[in-house]
Amino acid sequence: MNETASVRLDIWLWRARFFKTRGLATDHVKRKGIRISRGGQTRRSDKPGLAISVGDVVTFGRGEHIKTIEILALGERRGPAEEAQALYKLVENDL
Repeated sequence: MNETASVRLDIWLWRARFFKTRGLATDHVKRKGIRISRGGQTRRSDKPGLAISVGDVVTFGRGEHIKTIEILALGERRGPAEEAQALYKLVENDL
């Protein structure tokens, strides 16, 4: 994939193994929303079809924890855990 490529948010969350199914990722984004930072601007979205790209920073809640992650790669499939972990980098939260 080239650098200007993008993928749906729900698909990426599923590929990165934050959710067991794409349906769970879709439902989470619709119900709770996410924050996405791109080019110095942050906005909130509840659209699972939102296109995300390498370099975007995504923030979302999982249980009692808030995850802030920088997208390093989009991935081609839902692979093993090691492959999924290479798709992102955790960003330290100031909470």
